[in-house]
Amino acid sequence: MSQLTSNDDLKTLPPGTVALVTGANKGIGFQTARKLGSLGATVLVGARDRERGATAAAALGAEGIDAHALRLDVTDQDSVKAAADRIRQTFGKLDILVNNAGVLLDHGIPVVEVTVALLRDTYETNVFGAVAVTSAMVPLLRLSGRARIVNISSSLGSLGVNSAEPERLAPFQMLAYNSSKAALNALTLMYAQALKTDGIKVNAAEPGYVATDLNGHQGVGTAEEAAVTVTRLAVLGDDGPTATFQSETSHIPW
Repeated sequence: MSQLTSNDDLKTLPPGTVALVTGANKGIGFQTARKLGSLGATVLVGARDRERGATAAAALGAEGIDAHALRLDVTDQDSVKAAADRIRQTFGKLDILVNNAGVLLDHGIPVVEVTVALLRDTYETNVFGAVAVTSAMVPLLRLSGRARIVNISSSLGSLGVNSAEPERLAPFQMLAYNSSKAALNALTLMYAQALKTDGIKVNAAEPGYVATDLNGHQGVGTAEEAAVTVTRLAVLGDDGPTATFQSETSHIPW
């Protein structure tokens, strides 16, 4: 199956486009920030660690990208509010939000041995963090006129894929992580419906099995490749879809 959109198909963004990527100091988040920046966006490098965020923003700046470090811990409501306030004061609006920050804490732990505490810790970032950031940024996104939200999900959270291919996914049954992505998918659908009249398109991206710190660099794809899929959804035109779950090559069942 061919790519839905190739790297060369991504269009230059209008001047003044402001994009926030959470967890952008490394991995898919960093490469997405790089790709959006290369298309002309002012990129806000959301990072929990202030120093790592500054280092990542400096690296992007060295490539000619207009990048700014933004201290943002998605699990800390005060941090989220402060980030939204800074964006409002400095840029006045937000055009693109990529909810990339995520954790995988139960790799190798049998499903029946996952504790409630581990589940809570996973949801705190992967689900509640996405809600906290989206809620705080919606007023700024509404000022854009054509805002886009992309949630970084996984086919491991697809009920359709899990029910259709249980044998293939047997080695990847992680109760906390997979169910958190299923919850994020549900949020994607609900936000898409709620924000449709505002012209805000909300989609979920399946980056693929990518080698990142999240999985101990065991993936077969690269963060750079995954960033193309994410960016494609972040720069959709007015005729682009909303409420979809897409990989590089296809639509993923919810």
